[in-house]
Amino acid sequence: MEKKEWYLEYEIKINRPGLLGDISSLLGMLSINIIMINGVENSRRGMLLLSKYDENIMRLRSILLTMDTIQLLKLRKPKLKDRMAVRHGKYIHTDASDRKTVRFVRDELGLLVDFMAELYKEEGHKLIGIRGMPRVGKTESIVAASVCANKRWLFVSSTMLKQTIRSRLIEGEYNTDNIFIIDGIVSTRQANEQHWQVIREVMQIPAVKVVEHPDIFVQATEYNLDDFDYIIELRSHEDEEITYETIEKQQLSDGNGFLV
Repeated sequence: MEKKEWYLEYEIKINRPGLLGDISSLLGMLSINIIMINGVENSRRGMLLLSKYDENIMRLRSILLTMDTIQLLKLRKPKLKDRMAVRHGKYIHTDASDRKTVRFVRDELGLLVDFMAELYKEEGHKLIGIRGMPRVGKTESIVAASVCANKRWLFVSSTMLKQTIRSRLIEGEYNTDNIFIIDGIVSTRQANEQHWQVIREVMQIPAVKVVEHPDIFVQATEYNLDDFDYIIELRSHEDEEITYETIEKQQLSDGNGFLV
């Protein structure tokens, strides 16, 4: 029987010496292995576990619920956010009203890159939007995540170096393993019909597409925000407001656009 992964998270109520040792011993007696362990914000601890028998996980749950030194918070099959929490010791924060919107600040670029790299590794179509002000690190994070995921990235439109607007793709670029990067403002404000034909072709490829400034992108296409699997917001600090008037003025004054 194949072993299954589980995610355990608990909050420490009474931080007495030997608490972690007691829990580790309990896991050992139930033949449950610890893959990874880390502190996760505010006296919480997260663990990735490996168990051959679901019954032992149920026994673990029952025992942990009787302990007065901890409060059991989560014991479930691990989600991507759980894995990130254990790796980095920090939660990925989601929007209270829209669970597919995830928020990062610039100090969390390492967490963001790791999160996006894991999304890139998943097979099939995935549409990701990323919001943020100029110079906050959006494009750099997209590219760095591509490197981490061992994927080739391809700019369909961008301001990474200059305003790049692709009017065609060559045969080898229609690869489902590529990461296609689209800048919603550049495509909407500067593109011609040839460029939009490229975008339509790219959107049909069962691959990962990352759209910077998705709110502008959906204004000029048949897509809407509900079509996105994730919306990522990146800010310099938590209170920064993302305003598109400022972004558009900044981007469209950077460099000279050119067709490829």
